[in-house]
Amino acid sequence: MIVDSHCHLEFEPMASNLKEVIDRAFKNNVNYLLSISTTDESFDKILQIVKNYKNVYGTYGIHPHETKNYSSLSSDQIISKINLNKKIIGIGESGLDFYYEHSDPKTQKKVFIEHIKAAQTLNLPLIVHTRSAEADTYDILRSEKKNKNLKVLIHCFTGTKSFAHKLIDLGCYLSASGVVTFNKSKDLADTFLSLPNDRILVETDSPYLSPEPLRGKPNEPSHIIHTVNFLANLKNISPSVFAKETSLNFFRLFGELK
Repeated sequence: MIVDSHCHLEFEPMASNLKEVIDRAFKNNVNYLLSISTTDESFDKILQIVKNYKNVYGTYGIHPHETKNYSSLSSDQIISKINLNKKIIGIGESGLDFYYEHSDPKTQKKVFIEHIKAAQTLNLPLIVHTRSAEADTYDILRSEKKNKNLKVLIHCFTGTKSFAHKLIDLGCYLSASGVVTFNKSKDLADTFLSLPNDRILVETDSPYLSPEPLRGKPNEPSHIIHTVNFLANLKNISPSVFAKETSLNFFRLFGELK
């Protein structure tokens, strides 16, 4: 069994062919899918998807790129969204992205902290997006974890090895996407090789970031098998064992799914 811990089923081209996409996932032993919110509009679509598909779950959160449109978002508002459906099991994706200047850093940090507060209140995992913001992401997470316990999943980790191990020391889980399979990602592969297996999850981030040998094509949850096979080979264990370990990590973080 494999869990795709981060996909965007409400995005095209998957949304128009969702039954076929989910059927292909099941045929490739991908038994559970977590569709990740990026805006209120995205979340509304996720609510409908989780009602229609038994093994699909969702989150609520605002992507850092979108925070300019949600500068007044509060933790109470986030909590009210989460409470709309029991299959909304996480908060995010939220975080910091200073690579692109779609929203100013001050607003990103403010909204990120509101997501953190909601995650702490509800004791739900926080799905973190971080790009070109390692120091600020780490400082905020470290500071907020001192205030109250926080479950953290760093999605699509592509940072440095030192950052990865600092996050592991904070108790975070790190998720590998198809990026780790790219030929140019030797350093990232080495980073994941150095990480303990009990802190790794896998994801597609579909419809983005298709793994080799499908790079350049629209991604979907069934493609996660290529990432699992790559990492299993890297770790010198069987794909079935690695898939089981990453799935157990997901349930350890998010709880057993009903």
